[in-house]
Amino acid sequence: MGKGEELTTTKYLIHAQINANGIVEKPDVVGAVFGQTEGLLSNDLDLRELQRTGRIGRIQVMMRANSGRSKGEIVIPSSLDRVETAILAASLETINRVGPCEARINTLKVEDVRAVKREQVVNRAKEIYKSMVDSVGPTSVKMIEEVRDAMRVHEISEYGEDRLPAGPNIHTSDAIIVVEGRSDVLNLLKYGIKNTVAVEGVSVPRSIGELSKKRTTTAFVDGDRGGELILKELLQIGDVDYITRAPKGKEVEDLEKDEVLIALRDKVPTEQFLATHEDIIPNNENKHNNHHHKKNNHKKDKYHHKKKEEKKPAIEDDEVSLMKDMLKEFEDSETAAFLDEALNITKEVAVENLYNELKESDEKIDLIIFDGVVSQRLVDICATKNINRIVAFKSANIVKKPRNLQIITMD
Repeated sequence: MGKGEELTTTKYLIHAQINANGIVEKPDVVGAVFGQTEGLLSNDLDLRELQRTGRIGRIQVMMRANSGRSKGEIVIPSSLDRVETAILAASLETINRVGPCEARINTLKVEDVRAVKREQVVNRAKEIYKSMVDSVGPTSVKMIEEVRDAMRVHEISEYGEDRLPAGPNIHTSDAIIVVEGRSDVLNLLKYGIKNTVAVEGVSVPRSIGELSKKRTTTAFVDGDRGGELILKELLQIGDVDYITRAPKGKEVEDLEKDEVLIALRDKVPTEQFLATHEDIIPNNENKHNNHHHKKNNHKKDKYHHKKKEEKKPAIEDDEVSLMKDMLKEFEDSETAAFLDEALNITKEVAVENLYNELKESDEKIDLIIFDGVVSQRLVDICATKNINRIVAFKSANIVKKPRNLQIITMD
């Protein structure tokens, strides 16, 4: 099989060894493979039908004869899934004759073509990146940043009649983050946070107030006086669940990834925030005026007795939402990744090797994310390695889970 004959959709290569008590040629082997597996499996896995529809490629056979015996290798390209490929590989071992000779076939291995290609891509990307870093000067850095900013602009969306700058998930996410301006939305987009909307000024639009009553809302404002003014306005017209701020004197648009994640992790319920920040909504405001006193009671009631029935069900934390977005990138990849506290990927491995890789790893892992199902065995090894979070598509039969381990799944 030449390179031009390989299937472009090949996922796996079945490697098998053949030993025959006599001289056999390639056509004899191919005939035996088709003939002796016919009717053995369901019609869906009939080799002739699979080859006709392109789900397996041309069977490659390399034979050598020595002292009246034949020995060789069989390679079958497959674009079937893992289970079907494994069944097909096992069926080869039922063949006991090739032409007039007794023969034995053993499946040696099933090679994941995509894993090999991914490794080649990663290694080549490292080489390319190194050459880029070596050659990048100050002007090039500026150009790269300009291109990145332009790409983030393409991702940005709009919300409501006021066409407020927003992340692309603002219309679908159960949890939203309200920020001050367009630059804040762009900065959070850079770190994969897509459920943001900007108020664009000290005067908060009514559409944001209404949206905050339907979604779990986090106010994420600058650590300066301007941030306080926006927060005060937002609390008056909206229904805010959590509040967090950039470090003192900093703006959300200038924060690095780890600063953003820390701020979102450290958000506090509105009631708790107001209890320690009376300067934003003073408890004794206009207490001598009957009308204003009633307004304050109404306001207090609004923050301390929220109407949670107005919120959408299945509310997700902002960071959990971010994890799930990251997980989608791993769908059908059969890959697992180790991440540090700042959500930087430190290592990628095949899912089938995940347990052993974890067992042998001495690096500090905060989170693992993978294309698969969380098992009790995996939970146990994560507990021994002090891993804080597991992100996967499903979990099954988890009877014992450590309290400090968070399992995030799509189900």
